[in-house]
Amino acid sequence: MDEITITVKDQEGNIHQLVCPLEMGLSLKDLCKAYELPMEAMCGGMAMCATCHCYILSETSVLPEKSDMEEALLSELFTTNSSSRLACQILLTAAMDGLSIEIAE
Repeated sequence: MDEITITVKDQEGNIHQLVCPLEMGLSLKDLCKAYELPMEAMCGGMAMCATCHCYILSETSVLPEKSDMEEALLSELFTTNSSSRLACQILLTAAMDGLSIEIAE
C-alpha cells in the first residue's frame, strides 16, 4: 500500500477525501495543511498550541496513545471530548486507511 485515504469534515460540515502518500512520513496536521483545510496549527506541529485539535470519528485502535504533553494541552480546551486529538501528534500509517476525523471549531 503506497497511499491511504482519510476523510475530513471541516468546521462548516463539508466532507473532504484526502489521499496521503505514505512514504513522506506526514502527520494528520501536515496532510490537512497540504490540502489547505482550515486547521491553524500555529506552532507548526510542536504540540505547543492545540490549534490542530480534531475529533476522531471512526472507531479505531490504530492511533498512537496520547502523550502526556498532548493530554495536558487537550485538558486546557473547553471543546474536547473522549475522541479529541491533536492532529500534529498522529503520524499517518497504512493501518489508518479510512480514518475519519472532524476539525474542531
